[in-house]
Amino acid sequence: MVAMRSGMVRLKLSALTAIGILIALVCPVQHASTQTTQGGLGTPAEVSIAETEAPPGTETLAVQWVKVAVPSLGAMLAAVARPRGAGPFPTIVLLHGTHGFAHEYVRLAQDMASGADVLAVAACWFRGSAGSGTRFITPIACPDGPPMSPPSSPESLQALTALVQAVRTLPGAHPDRVALFGHSRGTAPILSYIVRAGDVRAAILNSAGYPAALSTEVKAPVLILHGTADSPADGGVAVTNIQMARDFEAKLRAAGKPIEAVYYEGGRHNDIFTSSTQYRDEVQKMLTFLRRHLRE
Repeated sequence: MVAMRSGMVRLKLSALTAIGILIALVCPVQHASTQTTQGGLGTPAEVSIAETEAPPGTETLAVQWVKVAVPSLGAMLAAVARPRGAGPFPTIVLLHGTHGFAHEYVRLAQDMASGADVLAVAACWFRGSAGSGTRFITPIACPDGPPMSPPSSPESLQALTALVQAVRTLPGAHPDRVALFGHSRGTAPILSYIVRAGDVRAAILNSAGYPAALSTEVKAPVLILHGTADSPADGGVAVTNIQMARDFEAKLRAAGKPIEAVYYEGGRHNDIFTSSTQYRDEVQKMLTFLRRHLRE
């Protein structure tokens, strides 16, 4: 990855109302490190994070809106959901699928924040949307984001790397305790990241694609959440077939990697958004996984 020049990261946290409590925090200007640690990747140049207005239709959501800007990529809109208290808290970055950024990811971030005491950051890592899965979500526009790149491309990995760098600087964040969540297309840069870097504590893969040539040299514990009826009919593709998921799990176990897997009988590619029963169960599985690996 491109080495990062020393840059300024500025964040001013706006007032938030959550469960009747007004939280107002202000973060002073900080200098982003030019070094990588714990086997981390080099970060894109001039990563900055700043408060921004809530996008249309999200004004009532109890989150803080920020933009993570990288000159070579664009400005990634993100919703920051905070737990109660002053921290420091572990952090998780959430990446959406091909159907685009949506209210459903903000809701998931809020449930993670309140349930696992983490700073949960749902990010628009590319603008626009595609595919049949768009009918299952309520979109949030982020026109300044990067264009949609191939899932495992250097550009996709660069976007995630910038987000990881930025969330470490959030006020109240524990910089050394970061986890990643991805749905569908959003899992591809996560898999690339945890093969190359050893600086995140956990990775959650929801309805992921598992090409046969995918490396098993992961450097973080992995939680697989997958429906047995995943198919192109509701947003899946060939590599999200249930057998591909089971094969990857088996390869990780054979390689001695820390892996947990939950398969939902009859579950489809986007059922985390369409089945309230599956959603609740997935959230509980994720919270347990995060508590175990972010609190150690």
